[in-house]
Amino acid sequence: MHGSDAPDGPLAALLAPEGQALLAELRDHDPADELGLATRLRRAHPAPLVSAALGQARLRQRAAAKFGADAARMYFTPDGVEQATRTAVAAHRAARFAALGVDRVADLCCGIGGDAVALARAGIAVLAVDRDPAAAAAARANAAALEVAELVDVRCAEVGDVDISGYDAVFVDPARRVGGGAPARRVGGGAPARGGRGRVFDPEAYSPPLSWAVEVAGRVSHAALKVAPGIPHEAVPDAAEAEWVSDAGDVKEAVLWFGTEPGARRATLLPAGVSLAGRGLPDPPPGPVGRYLYEPDGAVVRAHLVAEVAAQVGGRLLDPTIAYVTADDRVRSPYATAYEITDTLPFSVKKLRALLRARGVGSVTVKKRGSAVEPEELRRKLKLTGPSAVSCTVFLTRVAGAPTVLLGRPAPAT
Repeated sequence: MHGSDAPDGPLAALLAPEGQALLAELRDHDPADELGLATRLRRAHPAPLVSAALGQARLRQRAAAKFGADAARMYFTPDGVEQATRTAVAAHRAARFAALGVDRVADLCCGIGGDAVALARAGIAVLAVDRDPAAAAAARANAAALEVAELVDVRCAEVGDVDISGYDAVFVDPARRVGGGAPARRVGGGAPARGGRGRVFDPEAYSPPLSWAVEVAGRVSHAALKVAPGIPHEAVPDAAEAEWVSDAGDVKEAVLWFGTEPGARRATLLPAGVSLAGRGLPDPPPGPVGRYLYEPDGAVVRAHLVAEVAAQVGGRLLDPTIAYVTADDRVRSPYATAYEITDTLPFSVKKLRALLRARGVGSVTVKKRGSAVEPEELRRKLKLTGPSAVSCTVFLTRVAGAPTVLLGRPAPAT
């Protein structure tokens, strides 16, 4: 394995034979039984080791949603589980790097190494750097556990101090959370990002800031800078291609690509792997509610490509400010979910409740765009009494500026 820093503390103990045996025993443990299990294990093992193993077992169970079966072999920090890229998204990005002919990537702010592993699995040599010793140690252990250590050189260092000459690409995943966890990653001796607890939305408040990452991107042939999906479009550099990525309908991230298509906007939907490129189309004019409503994927909405979806399905907007498309015909698009609309009425809880009861509806899926009404609050007020098997979808939105309710059901595949 590359990298001279040996893990210490709890991780070193877990990597030793006794720690490995404990982790294997805890692989399928029930958290509800943890207290009794801990008491039993401490009779045969040191208490600190038992605590470390139980903590790692909990993190692995949390990480399964992102890493699938790999999580059971990996090592995590609490921040690492929260901030790491899920496997499907990291694999997509690695495939893009490979398709660009990239051989060596400097992964700056590598965290626990999820992206480094994906890049290595794509046959790319990786320099993985993080200033947090615990994260770097986890990244090194993960490269070994997932059998890609020969392609991953992990270093614990400030990313601004690392020489990236000899690498043809960089990937930067800056810290976008502050408060309550490990210090934000810094460039050299710079200060951590500030702004209270939770996510940081100002790209210059990332740690390292976006401007630094853009400057580093200019030193290599290709680069990918991970940013929050809510990044303002005006904050995207002119030289960058911006890609918004969703997985199973949930928007996960935006990435600024350099060395690809400057100024391009793209929405990529996983696991299908389809990608919608912007064509600079103007928004279509709004019009009346048609037989079908199309709900564009969140990545499409974030990428401002609703007009491209409307063009695909021959549709129009319900309202100039709402990302719902309506059309008279059913056209299949991988970038939007189609619903057949059965009813349109001005927003009124009383009228909606009466209509649903008359139809014998017992359960509803509530979707909203452009409405201040909370779905759970609406469900309580509807007081549905029908059988739960009788269901429909309720859309709370605006049509030509007026608060409106649409009733519908998922359109059958064509």
